[in-house]
Amino acid sequence: MRRYILFRLLQFIPLLLGMTFVSFIIIQMAPGDYFTQMQMNPDVSPQTIENMRRTFGLDRPVVIQYFFWLKNIFRFDLGVSFSYHIPVSFLIKQKLKNTLALSLFSIFLTWLIAIPLGIFAAIKQGRWHEKILSFLAYIGISLPAFLIAMLMVFFAARTAILPVGGTTSVFYIGATGWEKFLDYLGHLLLPGLALTFAGIGGLYRLMKNNFLEVLGAPYIITARAKGLSPVKVYFKHTLRNAINPMITIFGYTLSSVLSGAALVEIITNWPGMGRLMLDAVLSQDLYLVMASLLIGGVLLIVGNLIADVLIAFVDPRVRLR
Repeated sequence: MRRYILFRLLQFIPLLLGMTFVSFIIIQMAPGDYFTQMQMNPDVSPQTIENMRRTFGLDRPVVIQYFFWLKNIFRFDLGVSFSYHIPVSFLIKQKLKNTLALSLFSIFLTWLIAIPLGIFAAIKQGRWHEKILSFLAYIGISLPAFLIAMLMVFFAARTAILPVGGTTSVFYIGATGWEKFLDYLGHLLLPGLALTFAGIGGLYRLMKNNFLEVLGAPYIITARAKGLSPVKVYFKHTLRNAINPMITIFGYTLSSVLSGAALVEIITNWPGMGRLMLDAVLSQDLYLVMASLLIGGVLLIVGNLIADVLIAFVDPRVRLR
């Protein structure tokens, strides 16, 4: 297992390098740069702008700039933000933990609800239970996450049931550790539930279809013919095979936490990576954008690796050599 994980990590190194190189080139192909906007300010001289470009290394060819950035990455230096004039690692450290908390909370809640509902609907196929759940799933799939977030913000603002915006309330100062956790969780519920409601429908349909497909397999028909109880047929034989494609999807879900939560964070005013990435792209803050893309690539690698390892444990037919 250790050799397999090490081999997979080594395989992902050229993939990560290729992804960052292409992203760096595409970002640099955009007209102008961050300092182009400063040329409109008469208080900033052209010599000052040229010195700033030279300080950040933007006066060099694009390929040289990339290798200069890559050299700093190997030193765990993500560069300095053009907009904030502070290290990118400090900015991301502040925001990334909130985005990861939001995304992991929504992923856990989505899977906790969608998987059992998909199994239940497959068992009750054709009955009123399944029809109601499928109708609700179609509604959930039709509504984008940002629209659900807007409706929930409107609902929270009218009812004051959930706090809107930020991670702490006015009573945060002087609170105990447990009270701080509950306060943080209360602020997390609004964006977390918006992402959960947006993801349940699609995951529910995939689980239901996988379960129905396995239920029609010859070995399941044989198991029923042998007189096995429905519990063993459903949860010992059917579920173990139907869950495999879902584990693969889990790997991609983990890798998309940054992009999937961005709009919801902005709408609900959750202080995560969403607003930071949007501002970085609009202002062409090169090193901040590249750091965000690098984190997304690392999450993609980790998510796929976790999915492969989980499949090996769940499915005895898969052996990692």
